[in-house]
Parts: sequence; C-alpha cells; structure tokens
Amino acid sequence: MGSIGEEPKVERIIKTDLHQYGRRKRTDGPYADNLNLDCLIVGAGFGGAYSLHELRKQGFNTVLYDAGTSFGGTWRWNCYPGARVDSPVPIYELAIPEVYKDWTWSTNYPDWRELQGYFDHMDRVLNLSKDCAFETVVTSAEFDKDSGKWTVKTADGRSATATYLIVAAGFAAKRYIPDVPGLDSFKGEIHHSSFWPQEGVDFTNKRCAVIGTGASGVQIIQEMGAKASQLTVYQRTPNLALPMGRRDLTAEEQNQLKPFYPEIHAMRERCFAGFHYDLNEKNTYDDTPEEREAFFETLWKQQGFALWLGGYKDYLFVDKCNDEAYNFWRKKQSQRVKNPEKKKILFPEQKPHPFGVKRPCLEQNYYETLDRDNVDLVDINEKNGSPIQKFTEKGIVTDGVEREFDIICLATGFDVVTGGMTSMGLKSVNGTYLQDEWKDAANTFLGTTIAGYPNLFHLYGPHGPTLLSNGPSSVEIQARWIRDAITKAHRQGLKYVNPTKEASDKWKQRINDLAAPTLFPTTRSTYMGGSVPGKAFEMTCYAGGVNAYGPEIRGYLDTWNGFETVAA
Repeated sequence: MGSIGEEPKVERIIKTDLHQYGRRKRTDGPYADNLNLDCLIVGAGFGGAYSLHELRKQGFNTVLYDAGTSFGGTWRWNCYPGARVDSPVPIYELAIPEVYKDWTWSTNYPDWRELQGYFDHMDRVLNLSKDCAFETVVTSAEFDKDSGKWTVKTADGRSATATYLIVAAGFAAKRYIPDVPGLDSFKGEIHHSSFWPQEGVDFTNKRCAVIGTGASGVQIIQEMGAKASQLTVYQRTPNLALPMGRRDLTAEEQNQLKPFYPEIHAMRERCFAGFHYDLNEKNTYDDTPEEREAFFETLWKQQGFALWLGGYKDYLFVDKCNDEAYNFWRKKQSQRVKNPEKKKILFPEQKPHPFGVKRPCLEQNYYETLDRDNVDLVDINEKNGSPIQKFTEKGIVTDGVEREFDIICLATGFDVVTGGMTSMGLKSVNGTYLQDEWKDAANTFLGTTIAGYPNLFHLYGPHGPTLLSNGPSSVEIQARWIRDAITKAHRQGLKYVNPTKEASDKWKQRINDLAAPTLFPTTRSTYMGGSVPGKAFEMTCYAGGVNAYGPEIRGYLDTWNGFETVAA
C-alpha cells in the first residue's frame, strides 16, 4: 500500500490461468462444502446457462460452478476494447421465450457490455444465480464406479459430489500466452486480450502494440488506432476479414419480429453453420465469369458471413475454386488501403491459406485503421517476415530493432476447443488424465461424451459443430441431448453410462472422414487444433454441418448404441 498522494501502481503480473481468479465468496448454498448433487455444471456461458435451466425443469438438484463473477462465459472475460459478437441477433441468443420477450438489443451485433446485460437479464428472469457458485475454479474431478459419483474439487479447497458432471467450459476457456524471451521483463502495462481489466485501459496518446490479428486483435486495433499516439501491429498471418454490416436496431422492429422468433431459432438448426445461410447449390465453374462476379457481389452486399457461408458449394473442397472466392475478397478489401507496403502484407497475391478454412473476422473499419499514418504494420511470419525475437524492459525486438511501448496487448488467442477441458484435472476411471490423453489427439463420442469418463458430458468442445457454427445454435442441440440422456439414464435406474473405446474410435474416424475431402486440413487453424506449439494437428470440429449433427447424435440415444450401461 503506497503512502497518501502516491499514484497507484499498475499490476504487472500477467494473469494466465483461471485459478488466479478463484475465491470463496460465501460458505452457504451453492458455495457450501461437501455438496451432494444430481448434476454439477462447469461454465456459465450460453451452454451452462441453458443446461442449468433445462436440468432444473427436469427436477434435478443442480449447481453450476464458474470462474467468472456472473453469467456470460467468454463475455465476462472479453471486455477488451471493441469486443463484439460476430453473429447477428436474434440468431445469437437462446430460444427461451420468457427471456427474449422483454429484451431488446440496440444493434444487430452487440458488444460485450450489452451481452453482459443480456446474461444479467436472463439470470433475473430465470433466477439462475441461486444455484451458482461464481469465482469458483475446478482443479480436479474423478469418478468412482462403485458409488457412481464424481468428486469435484476447487481451487479454494471445496469438494462436491455429483452423479452427472457437465462441462460447459466452451472453446476458449484456456488463454495462450506465447513463450517469448523476456516477456516478464517489460516494465510497461501488458494484458492478454481475454484477461483485460474490467475497469478498462486508457491508451489515449500512448505508444501501443497489439500482437496478433485474430478476432480480438482486429477489434482492439480498430479501437486503438485513432486514440493511441502510435500503434504497432504485429501480424503473423493476414486476416481475411469481412465487413460486419453493423446497424442500430429499434425496440419496435424487434418486437414486431418476436412472434416469428420460434421459427427463426428453429431455422438455425436446419442450416449448415447455425446461421441463416447455406452454400449455393451450384459449383463455382457452373457459372460464367460474369455470373460469378454478379453472385459474389450479391453476397458482398449482404455483408456479415454471406461470402463465407453462402458461396459456391465446392469452394471449400477445390483449391482452384477457392481462388475465385479469395481473389474477389482481395479485390474488394484492398481498395480500402492506400499504403502500398501495407497493401502487400494485408492482401498478398498468393493467398496465405484457402479462404474460409479459418473463420473470417467481421470488421467495421479495420483496414482504414491499419492505413493510418500513426499505425505501423510489422510482418512477423516465420517464412517471409521478422518474428519477434524478445521483449525488453522498454518494448519488443524484431530483426534487431527495438520498438518502445507504454502498453502491450497480447491478442494471442486460446488453447482452442480442447484447452478448457484439459485444464481442470479430469481423471478417467483408468487412472489417466484427460490432459495427457489428448496430447496426441482429442477423442470423444458424439462430441458430447468421452470414453473412460462415465456420466460426464460436454458441449461446445471437440467433435461437435463448435466454431463452424454460432454458439447458441450448437449448444442448444447438445444441451437438449445431454438433458435427455441424463433423464433417460435416471429413469432407467442406471448407475452410469460410459461410451466404449470402439464407439469413440468410430466417431473419431467420422470426424476425420468429414474433413478429409475439404480444404480444412491444408491449414493450421482453430478447426485443426489451433496454433499452440506442440498441439496435435487434427480436425477438432464436426464438419458435416449443424443441420446434420443434431439428427445424427439423436440416433445413438434411442438404444444407448455405443455406450456401456451399468445398472444401479
């Protein structure tokens, strides 16, 4: 504690793990020790909130743990400048009438503040918090076959038992901090985008750096460019971003549409990616060059993900066809940048990867911001650029040149899809840990269960439509399946259900078979395991589409096909 009149010191410890946020707020209710539950949910995003609501309706004694301070999942952590969803409402919300009937949005693409408000509204309407323990970080979980119970422990020393454990940690629960020499030596202010201080950071007239040009990097750059005295952007791979098309919404137009919300929400599950887009019935070269141009222009005018999710049906399978989509994207976006050197880095003639095999980011003024005189663009690509060599007390060194900064933002992403599950100490009945099992490859059955982990269910993780879809669409399909699986097991008097290794192997092959004909395996991306060094290069998402996934996994629930079932 400083003396009176001293400026408060900036906390310079880079928080990298959720357990650094754990604390026990109370000792009663869901915060009590030695809870004995039917169901324990980990995670309070869309998946956790929806699961809690559905399981309570079925009469199960259910508690939810979450490391954050309230509902919202990633939207409690993603409070960095410009953080905004890339899926339009009302597609990006849960299909719960009592929640949406009295809620309206200010824009079709809400920011983090409004999404936090939405979750707070949901909490009030459904009275969810009475069964939740926040700032609670799970550090271990082990299943006992004799009792048919999970024992779950938290960072603050609590323990709970539950018949069913539902992991709703999401695809981006574990942050990735690059292992760069000297990171801890920097004397200025440094934050990971997803551990941004809730009170914000004032970067007005400061020398700033952003490392990474993924979704969070794009959004932060748009905010910082006009306010910082100097902004340096470190880019490894160009982001093939698309115009967002954000606009204001009135309460009147939303309320007029609400009678149709049930059909709007149902339609999500009948489309490939959980949006209201589907790929065109034609192949790329079925059209003449003039017809292709006209078709691409129609998609471009729609803005959002239309060019990505509404293109020709073969462009994600045939590289030559993909070139047509990339070249159109390059022509449209490159018009917005005047600086010739920046233009070369942002819009290379040779595409950095097939268009669409990485989820495009939606931007508002990204390219105009990068084109500003006070914004530098540094290519840190390992093949043709100058990778970051080290951090110093004053800044960052590339190619022997030190650049000095007041604030550094690490927009370096996550240990995607699998990281949230492998970081909570899950132990199998075989004595192995999920963290070790998944080092070489992730294995699940149906994208909802894991062999060797009885009565454990997960959603919005590996081997579901995760990341290839919008979140609420996927989690509602999976949460309903999990609800019905638990209800069925309970009514049949089963002690536990456990997917077999054979069934898991077949599902893994199914995931690989769906991806094999596509261009996804050509590129290291979030779909192919992410960019964390040493992580397996493998397809982690179900590439058959949201519309196919729901009916497919339903078929296994009818007869417990693929599961070992043990009576109580």
